[in-house]
Amino acid sequence: MIAGVDTGFFFALEEKNPAALKAWEEQEIITSVIVLYELEKKLLQGHLKQWPAIMSDISRAVPAVVLTEDIAARAARISHKYGLPGLDSLILASLLDANVKQIYTTDSHFELYKEKSVEIIIMA
Repeated sequence: MIAGVDTGFFFALEEKNPAALKAWEEQEIITSVIVLYELEKKLLQGHLKQWPAIMSDISRAVPAVVLTEDIAARAARISHKYGLPGLDSLILASLLDANVKQIYTTDSHFELYKEKSVEIIIMA
Protein backbone atom coordinates (compact mmCIF):
# COMPACT_ATOMS: atom_id res chain seq x y z
CA MET A 1 0.00 0.00 0.00
CA ILE A 2 1.36 3.41 -0.95
CA ALA A 3 1.33 6.08 1.75
CA GLY A 4 1.32 9.81 1.07
CA VAL A 5 3.54 12.24 2.95
CA ASP A 6 3.38 15.98 3.35
CA THR A 7 6.03 18.53 4.24
CA GLY A 8 5.85 17.91 7.99
CA PHE A 9 6.72 14.26 7.42
CA PHE A 10 10.25 15.23 6.40
CA PHE A 11 10.69 17.42 9.48
CA ALA A 12 9.46 14.50 11.60
CA LEU A 13 11.90 12.22 9.80
CA GLU A 14 14.77 14.61 10.51
CA GLU A 15 13.72 14.62 14.19
CA LYS A 16 13.67 10.80 14.17
CA ASN A 17 9.96 10.55 14.89
CA PRO A 18 9.21 6.80 15.28
CA ALA A 19 6.18 6.84 12.96
CA ALA A 20 8.09 8.74 10.28
CA LEU A 21 11.11 6.43 10.53
CA LYS A 22 8.89 3.35 10.31
CA ALA A 23 7.03 4.69 7.25
CA TRP A 24 10.32 5.68 5.57
CA GLU A 25 11.82 2.24 6.13
CA GLU A 26 8.80 -0.02 5.64
CA GLN A 27 6.35 1.64 3.27
CA GLU A 28 6.32 2.80 -0.28
CA ILE A 29 5.70 6.55 -0.05
CA ILE A 30 4.75 9.30 -2.44
CA THR A 31 4.54 13.06 -2.10
CA SER A 32 3.40 16.12 -4.03
CA VAL A 33 5.44 18.64 -5.99
CA ILE A 34 3.92 21.20 -3.61
CA VAL A 35 5.83 19.49 -0.79
CA LEU A 36 9.03 19.91 -2.81
CA TYR A 37 8.20 23.62 -3.16
CA GLU A 38 7.62 23.96 0.58
CA LEU A 39 10.83 22.10 1.44
CA GLU A 40 12.91 24.22 -0.94
CA LYS A 41 11.42 27.34 0.63
CA LYS A 42 12.27 26.06 4.13
CA LEU A 43 15.84 25.31 3.01
CA LEU A 44 16.20 28.87 1.70
CA GLN A 45 15.00 30.11 5.11
CA GLY A 46 17.72 28.08 6.86
CA HIS A 47 15.68 25.11 8.10
CA LEU A 48 16.57 21.40 7.80
CA LYS A 49 20.28 22.03 8.43
CA GLN A 50 20.68 18.49 9.77
CA TRP A 51 19.76 17.08 6.35
CA PRO A 52 22.02 18.86 3.84
CA ALA A 53 21.09 16.74 0.82
CA ILE A 54 17.34 16.61 1.48
CA MET A 55 16.17 17.62 -1.99
CA SER A 56 18.39 15.16 -3.85
CA ASP A 57 17.65 12.40 -1.30
CA ILE A 58 13.91 12.92 -1.69
CA SER A 59 14.09 13.15 -5.48
CA ARG A 60 15.89 9.79 -5.59
CA ALA A 61 13.71 8.01 -3.03
CA VAL A 62 10.21 9.49 -3.26
CA PRO A 63 8.07 9.97 -6.38
CA ALA A 64 6.22 13.28 -6.54
CA VAL A 65 2.77 13.77 -8.03
CA VAL A 66 2.73 16.68 -10.46
CA LEU A 67 -0.19 19.09 -10.58
CA THR A 68 -2.78 18.79 -13.29
CA GLU A 69 -5.94 20.75 -14.01
CA ASP A 70 -8.00 17.93 -12.50
CA ILE A 71 -5.93 17.95 -9.30
CA ALA A 72 -6.24 21.74 -9.06
CA ALA A 73 -10.02 21.52 -9.45
CA ARG A 74 -10.24 18.75 -6.85
CA ALA A 75 -8.09 20.83 -4.48
CA ALA A 76 -10.45 23.77 -4.87
CA ARG A 77 -13.43 21.56 -4.01
CA ILE A 78 -11.61 20.10 -0.98
CA SER A 79 -10.62 23.55 0.23
CA HIS A 80 -14.17 24.83 -0.16
CA LYS A 81 -15.89 21.82 1.41
CA TYR A 82 -13.51 21.17 4.33
CA GLY A 83 -11.92 24.57 4.90
CA LEU A 84 -8.36 23.41 4.24
CA PRO A 85 -5.77 26.06 3.31
CA GLY A 86 -4.87 26.20 -0.38
CA LEU A 87 -1.45 24.53 -0.35
CA ASP A 88 -2.69 21.78 1.98
CA SER A 89 -5.60 21.17 -0.38
CA LEU A 90 -3.22 20.92 -3.34
CA ILE A 91 -1.04 18.43 -1.46
CA LEU A 92 -4.06 16.39 -0.37
CA ALA A 93 -5.61 16.36 -3.85
CA SER A 94 -2.26 15.27 -5.32
CA LEU A 95 -1.96 12.39 -2.88
CA LEU A 96 -5.58 11.34 -3.40
CA ASP A 97 -4.92 11.30 -7.15
CA ALA A 98 -2.19 8.74 -6.42
CA ASN A 99 -4.77 6.59 -4.59
CA VAL A 100 -3.03 6.63 -1.22
CA LYS A 101 -4.86 5.08 1.72
CA GLN A 102 -2.77 6.76 4.43
CA ILE A 103 -1.28 10.25 4.71
CA TYR A 104 1.49 11.02 7.19
CA THR A 105 1.56 14.63 8.37
CA THR A 106 2.28 16.91 11.30
CA ASP A 107 -0.37 19.36 10.12
CA SER A 108 -3.69 19.15 11.96
CA HIS A 109 -5.44 20.89 9.02
CA PHE A 110 -5.47 17.53 7.25
CA GLU A 111 -7.82 16.19 9.92
CA LEU A 112 -10.50 18.49 8.48
CA TYR A 113 -10.74 16.05 5.56
CA LYS A 114 -13.37 13.59 6.73
CA GLU A 115 -13.45 10.87 4.09
CA LYS A 116 -13.22 7.25 5.19
CA SER A 117 -11.22 6.28 2.09
CA VAL A 118 -8.01 7.71 3.55
CA GLU A 119 -6.46 7.60 7.02
CA ILE A 120 -4.79 10.80 8.22
CA ILE A 121 -1.87 9.96 10.53
CA ILE A 122 -0.78 12.90 12.65
CA MET A 123 2.77 12.50 13.87
CA ALA A 124 3.27 14.34 17.15
